[in-house]
Parts: sequence; C-alpha cells; structure tokens
Amino acid sequence: MFYYGLAALGCSIAIGLGALGAGIGQGISTSKACEGIARNPATAGKVTTTLIIGLAMMESLTIYALVVALIILFVNPFKI
Repeated sequence: MFYYGLAALGCSIAIGLGALGAGIGQGISTSKACEGIARNPATAGKVTTTLIIGLAMMESLTIYALVVALIILFVNPFKI
C-alpha cells in the first residue's frame, strides 16, 4: 500500500509541475502577443496564428505530463 501512496504523490507532482509550467508560459506569451498587436495592429493575423500554434505546443506539455502521471499510477511494477 505504501507504494500506491508514493505513486499518487508522484502523479500529483508530475501533473502539477507540467500544468504550472504551461500556465506560466501561456500567460507570458499571450501578454507579449497582445502587446505586439497593440503596437502594430496590421500584424494581428500573423501574430494570432503564431500564438495559437505556440499555445497548442505548450498545452501538449500538460497532456504529456498527464500521460506520464497515468502511467505512473496504473502501471504497477510492484505486484503484491
């Protein structure tokens, strides 16, 4: 039972850090995109397209962290 507790702790740390990093990155990139559009509104289309692609890449980090957390939780190497 002790190993399941450690696995749950590892899962929570993995998904927490993954979501934290993605959230900070998305916030910074969105603020800089808004700042760039405010300075030059003519480039709004290009900036928005690049921003959406970048946000999707950052969000994939959180999805990968979720996959790793689920693997840690459900793949049990300690058959008791």
